[in-house]
Amino acid sequence: MPTPAVAGASAVQPDGEPGSGPGTASADGAGDDVVVHVVGAVVRPGVVRLARGARVGEAVDAVGGSVPGADLAGVNLARVLTDGEQLVVPVVGAPPLATGGGAAAAADGLVDVNTADAATLEDLPGVGPVLAERIVQHRTEHPFTTVDDLDDVTGIGPALLADLRPRVRV
Repeated sequence: MPTPAVAGASAVQPDGEPGSGPGTASADGAGDDVVVHVVGAVVRPGVVRLARGARVGEAVDAVGGSVPGADLAGVNLARVLTDGEQLVVPVVGAPPLATGGGAAAAADGLVDVNTADAATLEDLPGVGPVLAERIVQHRTEHPFTTVDDLDDVTGIGPALLADLRPRVRV
């Protein structure tokens, strides 16, 4: 995968493992970078690594920018990125995938667990930052095909799944 032409951005290796190098982790173990998957109406969809605190607009630039017909008004380009999120750039006329600050709520008001970023997942009852990251990680390896697949995520048991069922979709 070619390296994007954006200062501070780098592509993640094709095997899905981020490249190693300076600036990838701080002394306390927290990453100095975020890794995001940019898809939709962009030139080179893919996974990119950016500096922590990077904005959605920088992620779009890192994959070569948007393509003609992209609906950039449907994306908050100023929103700060969350590590592990998938960023969807819609095309004009497509049903809205996001509301507010990047929440992946569909027109039906349900959160799509396959496209929601970690911050949006945290808005669900019983889902905090750790569980939101587990959901994002799980769907990266095994996209959800039914809402009941959430039961495969460590930390989601029958009671929480029952609480989430009426609020989420795939």
